[in-house]
Amino acid sequence: MSVLDRFRLDGRVAVITGGGGGIGAAGALALAEAGADVALIARNRAKLDAAADAVRAVGRRAFVVEADVVDEGSVNAARDAVLAEYGHADILFNNAGITSPKTLAEMPVDEWRRVIDVNMTGAFLVTRAFVPGMRERKFGRIINMGSILSGRGMASRTVYCATKAGLANFAAALAFEVGGDGITVNTLGATVIVTDFNRELVKTQPDLYNGIIKRMPVGRLGELDDLIGPLVFLASPAAGLITGQTIYVDGGYTAG
Repeated sequence: MSVLDRFRLDGRVAVITGGGGGIGAAGALALAEAGADVALIARNRAKLDAAADAVRAVGRRAFVVEADVVDEGSVNAARDAVLAEYGHADILFNNAGITSPKTLAEMPVDEWRRVIDVNMTGAFLVTRAFVPGMRERKFGRIINMGSILSGRGMASRTVYCATKAGLANFAAALAFEVGGDGITVNTLGATVIVTDFNRELVKTQPDLYNGIIKRMPVGRLGELDDLIGPLVFLASPAAGLITGQTIYVDGGYTAG
């Protein structure tokens, strides 16, 4: 196998949660361009269909499933639909997530629980649904969408920090459970990637985001193109010996 072939995903099926959003849609397209067929899971059908159309435009199959990652029955139904369509799933990108810019004093307990449910319980439920099939096939790539806050704190992001740190340790622990079955589990610790998900926050909280930029040696926030290369790498045969890690894509933010 040539060096470039080790980054190919031909014959693989990738499942992406939050598949209709900026990172999810961009990740789905990148994995498709590397050769994978794609299953997109989210609640917004219009966005899912748009992401699926982009995948099909590069010649790969795309399958859309409307599901709520915090509902176990919905997740298991989505898994069954994906397996009925493709027969197997090899790559899981746990990308669904939300945030809250509130301080601890401002945070309603219901909002705290909702962020934890989407960011952590959702990843738990989806991962638990798809791991048995990966174990049977003795291959799997699980990639969690983390953050620079997987290993750092930030004011007004208490619940988000808690969930992203939890996801990173979830991946590290799970790596020990499934590594013997040919499954790797890693986290992408991204800096702020500007998408529709956070574009308004970037505009309305300039002091916060300018502070992040000042700490980054590269001097800018991230773009979708910065993230998709590491995603494809972790999904590929080239990353077969990397597991339990948080790979920071952060312009040097965590270097200092």
